[in-house]
Order: sequence, then C-alpha cells, then structure tokens
Amino acid sequence: MSTPTRLATRILQGLLIGIAAAVLTLAIGRFYPGALKAMQAVAATVLDPLGQVFLRLLFFVVIPLVFASLASGVAQLGRLGRLGPLAGRTFALFAANMLIAVALGLLMMNLLQPGHQLEPGSRERLMQEYGGSAHLAVERQQQRPALTPAAVVDMFMPRNLFGAFVGNDRGMLGDVLPLILFAILVGAAATLLNDEKRRRLQAGLDLVSELMTGIVGFALRLAPVAVPAMIYSVIVKIGTDALLTLAVFAAGCAFALALHLFGTMSLWLRLLAGRSPLAWFRQVRPVLITAFSTSSSSATLPASLALARDQLKLSPSTAGFVLPLGATMNMSGTALFEGCVVLFVAQAFGVELALGQQCVLMLLAVLSAVAVAGIPGGSMPLIAGLLATFGVPPDGIGLVLGVDRILDMLRTTVNVGGDLVAATVVDVQASRAGT
Repeated sequence: MSTPTRLATRILQGLLIGIAAAVLTLAIGRFYPGALKAMQAVAATVLDPLGQVFLRLLFFVVIPLVFASLASGVAQLGRLGRLGPLAGRTFALFAANMLIAVALGLLMMNLLQPGHQLEPGSRERLMQEYGGSAHLAVERQQQRPALTPAAVVDMFMPRNLFGAFVGNDRGMLGDVLPLILFAILVGAAATLLNDEKRRRLQAGLDLVSELMTGIVGFALRLAPVAVPAMIYSVIVKIGTDALLTLAVFAAGCAFALALHLFGTMSLWLRLLAGRSPLAWFRQVRPVLITAFSTSSSSATLPASLALARDQLKLSPSTAGFVLPLGATMNMSGTALFEGCVVLFVAQAFGVELALGQQCVLMLLAVLSAVAVAGIPGGSMPLIAGLLATFGVPPDGIGLVLGVDRILDMLRTTVNVGGDLVAATVVDVQASRAGT
C-alpha cells in the first residue's frame, strides 16, 4: 500500500473514531450533563488548538501557492499556443467542461441547501465556535456594494495590490481576487519572453509551488489526528445537526459529480463524437477504477494513454497531447468540488451569495482548480482563499475535511473521465476537419 493510500486510510479511520467518540459523548451527556460540559471544555482547550495548527499550515501557503502555480500555468501556454487548431479545440473543451461542472455543483447546492439544514440554535453555536470572525464576515458580506461594473473593477484591481491580498488583520486572510488577476498578468507577460527567460521564470515559479506543496505535506501528516479532533469538537459543541448537514453536502456533491461524468460527458460523446456512451464507459471502466483507487490523475495517466491507444483507437498525437495536458489542467471534478464547498460553508454561516457572486465563484473555481492541479491537498488552501474572498470564515473549511478523502476519490474519477472524453471528442473532430 502506497504512502498516500496509508495516509488516506488513517484519515478515514480517524474521522470514524472522531464521529463515534462525539456521538458517544453526546449520549452520555444526556444522562450526565456535567460530563458533556467537561468534554466541551477539553475540546476548546486541547483539540481546537490542534485543529488550528493544521488549518493555519494550509493558510500559510495560500498567497504564494496561488501566485506561483497560476502564473506558471499561464506562462507555459506561450509554448502550447503555437500548436494551432488542436490546442484551440482542447482548451475550449477543457474550459467548457469545468464551467459546466461548477454550474452543476452550484445548482445542486442551491437546490439542497445543505448548510441551511442547521437549526438556528446550532448555527448560532457554530458562529460562536468561530468567534467574532464569523459575525464580522457576515456583517462584511451584508455591507458589500452591489455587483456593478465599478465594483467588479475594484474587486479585481484595487489601488493597493499588496495591501489587498496581505490584509490588515493578522486574524483574517486577505483578498485573493487581485492576486489571481496579477498572477494571470505575470504569466501572460511571461509568454512574451524568449524561451530561455521563460524557462528560467517557470523553473522559479515551479520551485515555489514545490516548496508550498511540501508545507501542505507537513499539514497532511497532522490530518489523521487533526481531522478527528476537529469533527469531535464540532459535534460535541453543535450537536448531531452537524452530521446531518455534512451528510447532505457529501451526498449532493457526489451526485453532482456522478451527474457530470455520466450525464454531461455522455451527451458530449453522443453529440460531439458520435460514440455510444454505454459502450465507451465499458471500455474505460478499468481506468476509472484506477483513478478512483489512486485518487491521482497523474498516477492514472500511463493507463489512460494505453487505453486511448489500444481500446479507444485514438490518434497517438491527439492522445499524447490532450491526456497529459488534461492531467494538469482539465480538473472538472476539482472545480465542481471547490464551488460546492464555498457555497456550502457560506450557507452554514448564514452568508448568502447572490447570483452575480456565484457567477464570479464559477470562474474562480475553474482558475483555482487549474492552479493546484497535481498538488496533493493543494485545493484546500485555495478553497480557504475563496472563502475569504466571499466574506466567509476560512476556518469553516474544517467542516468538510472529514469527507474530503471520499470525495477526492470521486472527483479524481471525474477528472480522468473528462480527460478521456475530451481526447475522444478532439480526435473525432480533428479527423472530420482533416487536421
């Protein structure tokens, strides 16, 4: 069993232990209220700080990870952009795939509204659990101006760039939107450099990303202890409402992922490639199982390439271009998950995101999914940044960490399935166009 798999198993085991211990504590508390109060005090003084160490290690890397990974991703397009129609078709499919996925996820969260499953009393305890930052976040959200063109310009292009994303409160994350735009601009400017200079810049950015990935790795080593500590603390303080809310969120997210893979992708196969979805999914089933079990698009790539060549009969040039690129850029499952998490946590804290804000969230979820592709656990710091952007306490990400591993397996399957569908569609369209 590989190290990531062992770590994931330990996290799941810890999650189950944390839930079981919390439910047992609540049951005992019905007969001995003093014991429940004592364990709530233990959770506040011992378990909460442990969870905060884990979360803040993730928060540490938000700014450098967003900038370095996104700027590097855009910079490499200077080379890919000269590949002609093949690249154009591929990037168009990638963008459409991720945008549709996020839209489905947000629609599911709006329909189910899992964050609203909390009773008013439970929500108030949740707000108290995260201190004044939760109330302040709600107040800031209510005071935000309407989403006018001028407000959009100010959101993305503040006069003081560094002041915006650094922030002036050591207890809160800064604004990530201006940083995302600045990273895109730096990457775009890098495409104008000569090859040697661009390679040097990319090497530096990739080194920063690698360093930040190392810090995320340190945080993940704490996860088998921190995740059960956090879930135990939340349940004993808020009650079993938290479990119901989390279950509805996980089920809704899983259904949206399945709908995108077997619904949207089936339509693409039928309408854009003229393939039978049922026969196609039978052919790719071994690769999807591999993706589910490894939770890694990169680890599944060799199997995907072999299947595309031997079973799907795709052109080697198309498969060799689309699949490796998709493993690093076409992250529809990840984008869907990020959108779901932000909307769910916002609902849990009583922060309502208007339609315009959810449209912005769609775009940012796609960009952040591309930025952290291939970085284990890298989506968590980015989600924390998105939460802060929309006025939601970033610590609220702790609500979903317990089910992240299960959903990670599902979203990786969707990512890989989306890559294979994109390669199939591009290959068919290239054949029809004679390119």
